[in-house]
Amino acid sequence: MREIVLDTETTGLDPATGDRLVEIGCIELINHMPSGNDLHLYVNPERDMPPEAFRVHGLSETFLADKPLFAEVVDEFLAFIGEDRLIIHNAAFDMKFLNAELARLKRPPLPMSRALDTLRMAQARFPGAQASLDALCRRFGVDTSARTKHGALIDCVLLAEVYLELIGGREPGLALSADKRRDGAAVQVARPFRAPRPHAVSPEEQAAHEEFLKKVKDPLWRRAGSNPPS
Repeated sequence: MREIVLDTETTGLDPATGDRLVEIGCIELINHMPSGNDLHLYVNPERDMPPEAFRVHGLSETFLADKPLFAEVVDEFLAFIGEDRLIIHNAAFDMKFLNAELARLKRPPLPMSRALDTLRMAQARFPGAQASLDALCRRFGVDTSARTKHGALIDCVLLAEVYLELIGGREPGLALSADKRRDGAAVQVARPFRAPRPHAVSPEEQAAHEEFLKKVKDPLWRRAGSNPPS
């Protein structure tokens, strides 16, 4: 099963007021485990960088000035995510920005039905508790020391670990059968022959059983048409 952990960074909170994407991170999961295949894109937003957004992710207008436009990376992005499920924390936020960028290019939107929202998963599992990515990392003991600011790809790495914990910890990885390698190729597993265990009763056990049956009053098997128990 292929899934894509996805995160974005933006110039603000609402594409309807002119905010744009500046970074996209994607990590491929196979059977819930990172495959080592990922996609990381910086995007020129064609606008200034508000100070409050810069404080979150540290991506300046100068840094992004020579980065490609979304129109130049859209095909690479869509090819990477394919038709697979998207694992996103607070999916409504990222999806509205992605779909705003796609709408500018007159491309079909990504349906919300493709997104599995780990924020909602966490809220359902831990009602009333903090459900931010940082809070979930603390809850599950996920190491965040490598992150000094929010970044799309590092947040994907953290979210992949949080997602694995939300669906039951590292046990899903055990679903990779011992009969198959990670690349799906079959592996020959030695299974030694075991002879069937004897199950017939001994003469002593049979005699003891018959003595026990003599103590039963008016047994059903002595009635007409009934067979004695074996």
